[in-house]
Amino acid sequence: MYRLFDVGGEIHLDQAIERLASSSPERVRPVRGEAQALQILNPPITVALGTEAVDILGHRVGVDVSARVYDFGVVSMRARVDAGESLTWPDFTRFGRAVDEAREIPGLLEQALRRLVDRMGSAVERPRIADVREDYVVYHITNAQGEDGAGLPRALIQDVDLAPLLLGETRPLSEEARRELLPHRFSYYADDLAILSWDNALIVERSNADSDVEYILEFANAQLLELRFFDAVLDAELPKLYDQIERARVRRRKIIGAGYARILESMQVLIAEITELVERSENALKVTDDVYLARLYSTALELYRARTWKAGIDRKLTILHETYAMLNAEVQSRRAELLEIAIILLIVFEIVLTLTRYGG
Repeated sequence: MYRLFDVGGEIHLDQAIERLASSSPERVRPVRGEAQALQILNPPITVALGTEAVDILGHRVGVDVSARVYDFGVVSMRARVDAGESLTWPDFTRFGRAVDEAREIPGLLEQALRRLVDRMGSAVERPRIADVREDYVVYHITNAQGEDGAGLPRALIQDVDLAPLLLGETRPLSEEARRELLPHRFSYYADDLAILSWDNALIVERSNADSDVEYILEFANAQLLELRFFDAVLDAELPKLYDQIERARVRRRKIIGAGYARILESMQVLIAEITELVERSENALKVTDDVYLARLYSTALELYRARTWKAGIDRKLTILHETYAMLNAEVQSRRAELLEIAIILLIVFEIVLTLTRYGG
């Protein structure tokens, strides 16, 4: 189970490693050969945070808690629960759904996050835990076998109903609905499988040590969280901006444009900050070729509607740019008018002064 948080403007990973040294932090990258198609400029830190116990189906089970820390201000808290034994598919589905619905785990991760942020201290710039959250669940199966002992993921697709686990649907779905709701399926080897949905994924691998797919999905969710966070920031800031402009318009000092000076300055800072942080998040992982992990990453971003969120941010930034240009033009226009009035007054003054001198 993943629960991702935005905890600050930026996290200095070198400093964070020093402060988390007692937890043996690591900077892990995907290890598959095709991972060369992925460029990660500043690999995140992975840190183990201990084991807790929660109630699952009436039993106390161990939960391994860990975190992955990204330089663009996101911390992904993870709770790993092992089924502990071989299960039939219905039993695995019931166990997986019970873990997903366990109320203790989100609270446990929130508490662990706050302790982690405190430990990182000044490594986090402008620390604050945002209200926006991103949740994701990965069901990882090893050594999947059919009744005949054959362990082929393709047989799993054909013979097992995935809807109860991945969609939470207890009633049987039509074949058409299953194709539409679970179309994103990937295989690289003959014995692996990844099926992606909006809020969870099913991964079949031969070993728990093969975690590259989870790594990519977690990275995509971290980037999605940043887009959602900055979209929320802009949603909150735009109405405030309009109120500030309205108040500035009624002030007498608006004649020389002074009423807009602070607004224009705050707009410049907001536009620059959001543009920089969004670009840093987007550029944290780059795809250089169309191979398995790269295709999976691109599909995940498409499935999570990252482009839609990015388009919304771009649209709101455009509104800010246009508003800034309008206010700046109004300030310049009023200053030009004031300058013209001053010139006219000077001319009138000189005329009056001349007439008075000669009239005297």
